Amino acid sequence: KPFVIVDCTILTETLVEGMLFGHEKGAFTSADRMREGLIEQADGGTLFLDEVGELPYSVQKSFLRVLQEHRFRPLGSKNELTSDFRLVAATNRDLDQMVARGEFREDLLFRLRSFIIQLPPLKDRMEDLKELVNYKIATSSERHGIKKMAASPEFIEALKSYDWPGNVRELFNTIEQAIAVAANRSILFPNDLPNHIRIKHSQSHLRRKDDKPENKEEAIQA
Repeated sequence: KPFVIVDCTILTETLVEGMLFGHEKGAFTSADRMREGLIEQADGGTLFLDEVGELPYSVQKSFLRVLQEHRFRPLGSKNELTSDFRLVAATNRDLDQMVARGEFREDLLFRLRSFIIQLPPLKDRMEDLKELVNYKIATSSERHGIKKMAASPEFIEALKSYDWPGNVRELFNTIEQAIAVAANRSILFPNDLPNHIRIKHSQSHLRRKDDKPENKEEAIQA
């Protein structure tokens, strides 16, 4: 069934209603033809609102009605349409704080909270990192038509020393950069990583070295 992705970060207040609900020809100045909205495209399938916290406040009330009634009116149309879709929404923002600041509708938040999956940050699930790295190397190699590379143990260790504030997106971008730096080599090494990650790895390595006693006598004294 259809899986329609809506990137809420690019929805400006002037364009969002036309993109979500669609519009008739002549509904506004640049509407030279009828356009099917994303909600209508998701009929029978799934509508995925990525970064739902960025959905313009002025549209949240209209979208709430769509969730409740599964009915909507394209811009410039006299008739309502129906769309039976499942909604999945994702955000990295604290919607409760946004509600308290008046930036997100509380009734819409309640409606979105039918079922919640809390995803921990990458730094709290480092056991997944190696598998994610291997997956990204495989998909990137296939897309670029190059021989698949392998990640050295030192490369994985260097990645694990970093906190990844950008989570999986940052990790995947980093792997792309490392593949480009490695060029025709078959193995990725720490030197293929950006400077800020290599510095973090060096600092972590030095701290571990300082924490270890150099000899047995020093360990006894400690």
